[in-house]
Amino acid sequence: MPETIEPGNTTLQATPRHVPLAEQTRDGLVESVHYGSLIAVGPDGETLIEAGEPDAAFYPRSSLKPLQAVAMVRAGLRLPENLLALTAASHSGATMHLEGAARILEMHGLDVSALENSTDLPYGTAEREEWLRAGGKPTQLAQNCSGKHAAMAATCVINDWPVQGYLHPGHPLQVLVRDTITELTGEDAAAVSTDGCGTPLFAHSLRGMARAYGRMAAADNKGAEGQVAHAMRAFPQMVAGEGRDVTAIMRAVPGLLAKDGFEGLQLIGLRNGTGVAIKISDGGDRARMPVTVRVLEALGLDGGQLATLASPPVLGGGRPVGVLRAANFLASN
Repeated sequence: MPETIEPGNTTLQATPRHVPLAEQTRDGLVESVHYGSLIAVGPDGETLIEAGEPDAAFYPRSSLKPLQAVAMVRAGLRLPENLLALTAASHSGATMHLEGAARILEMHGLDVSALENSTDLPYGTAEREEWLRAGGKPTQLAQNCSGKHAAMAATCVINDWPVQGYLHPGHPLQVLVRDTITELTGEDAAAVSTDGCGTPLFAHSLRGMARAYGRMAAADNKGAEGQVAHAMRAFPQMVAGEGRDVTAIMRAVPGLLAKDGFEGLQLIGLRNGTGVAIKISDGGDRARMPVTVRVLEALGLDGGQLATLASPPVLGGGRPVGVLRAANFLASN
């Protein structure tokens, strides 16, 4: 078995050389700037667009979920497409999400007691408010990673691995996940930590993650990569939820694969094998989509398809006085 990398054994690295990626204006004056790094790589690995320091190591957070799902499919996980999409999801906590995670467990003789993720309220604003009005409390099933965790427990049952302790970095499931991520990104993990839900978290570069998403998006349905990508594209509402931009962008652009992640991450894969990875350095969420749209337009996608994803205007006294927009990071490309 390969050597297990334990979380917390890494040293501090230099701050990446991020550049301005998005800016908010108010009556012609730039009042806020979001820095970050990004890259788009072609199917042969060539750099198409880059800004900042895309080779610096970072934690991909929930954008790793599709890669984790690939590992589980390779290990024998077989689910209906809507539930496979949920395996790769940061879901909003709608009824379809919670019932889907419970169904994955039930299909494999398990119940919610098998889950080892953290507890939380539903992630979606409307879903959380409805949950609270009904007297709901934080639970593992409501936490936005419950689909992935249900699938991890199910994969253990399929392989006769211990279900208890499936989050330990030395568990066969997590070793397989690590090796699969290494293969898809084409690089070893630069560091290891623990994600918010409790799953081992591997640091990679934006370049490596873009490479992985391009590979998944171009794969046919015969292999695990293509099965996961097809399920996500077929059921984008399971990957995030109604009113979420990741769901909206997959609906707007047929064939596009998308997944976000906490701390300002956006990953994109196109059917031609192009991959895009974006990191907003301050971890803010609002800058992801304006930057993503600008990159996709630069890659030749129809801007009209993406028009519904334009950021809401900046208001002053109830009327538009500014805009959140992508900065001119393409000037140096």
